[in-house]
Amino acid sequence: MTIKAYGAQAAHLPLESLDIERRAPGPHDVRIDIAYCGVCHSDLHQVRAEWAGTRYPCVPGHEIVGRVSAVGAHVSGFKQGDLVGIGCIVDSCKQCADCEEGLENYCDNMIGTYNSPTADAPGHTLGGYAQQIVVHERYVLRIRHPEDQLAAVAPLLCAGITTYSPLRHWNAGPGHKIGVVGIGGLGHMGIKLAHAMGAHVVAFTTSESKREAALALGADDVVVSRNEAEMAAHTKSFDFILNTVAAPHDLDVFFALLKRDGTMALVGAPATPHPSPQVFNLITKRRSLAGSMIGGIPETQEMLDFCAERGIVADIEMIRAGEINEAYERMLKGDVKYRFVIDTATLA
Repeated sequence: MTIKAYGAQAAHLPLESLDIERRAPGPHDVRIDIAYCGVCHSDLHQVRAEWAGTRYPCVPGHEIVGRVSAVGAHVSGFKQGDLVGIGCIVDSCKQCADCEEGLENYCDNMIGTYNSPTADAPGHTLGGYAQQIVVHERYVLRIRHPEDQLAAVAPLLCAGITTYSPLRHWNAGPGHKIGVVGIGGLGHMGIKLAHAMGAHVVAFTTSESKREAALALGADDVVVSRNEAEMAAHTKSFDFILNTVAAPHDLDVFFALLKRDGTMALVGAPATPHPSPQVFNLITKRRSLAGSMIGGIPETQEMLDFCAERGIVADIEMIRAGEINEAYERMLKGDVKYRFVIDTATLA
């Protein structure tokens, strides 16, 4: 089936309207009419070939929500009309240890929602800046939020699970002091989720102007990371720090804030590396530097249900598909609170 999408033909070209093909649903497939798609910083990195291996045409988008419009003959968990989502994963090997544990995000053969090899034309996956998508039922997620929140649910499929998974893994909750570095698309979700988990949440920002916004999101305290006195007041006090910043920066200033056995997990993915941290900051207090990448399908469903029960959604700005290039430039300047979402009806 030929549908409308938005994508780029080369790294140096702007995104434009494209006609793309979607396969007919197979026995275990679900076809989704996309209502909204969030705009992730990784979309920009990939479409502009700032990360290696971009395939063109590149149609980004992995924060997808919509309605089921058709199901394959062997699909039992979904039916036409269901509200559903697709995140960053549309396939995996289904049989390795990671897949068997519901950690498809760490499968060596994970197929991303865009820019991964596939038998479908044009030979690589095309993402959610499109009218429809067809996905194996295993990777389809049920949305239990009210329908009028659907657009604001879309960023949960990447920004939500990217922050929820490490917070859960490192036991964010009552009695734990959690830092969130950066108050953007990822960071604003990290603050909301850590607060909902019952942790004491401290937000870090380089900008004094974001102090009130961070408190409104649920932070108990806000630290301007350029203020040495504010930083020093929190020395050796954090159980866990979630670092969401997608630009290279000095990690050592945050290691000094961790308790003995504290961990800082990186979820922001800069186009060039961070400066290497000092080893003594780690070994003198048995601190850890870790990473985390999205989440598996079961945990992503858990996150969506957690958010639905507590009324948690992203803070968004809706855009038309034709405004995506301007949105990318604004995103680079940090000029969005806190996630752009494409109204897919504007593709037509």
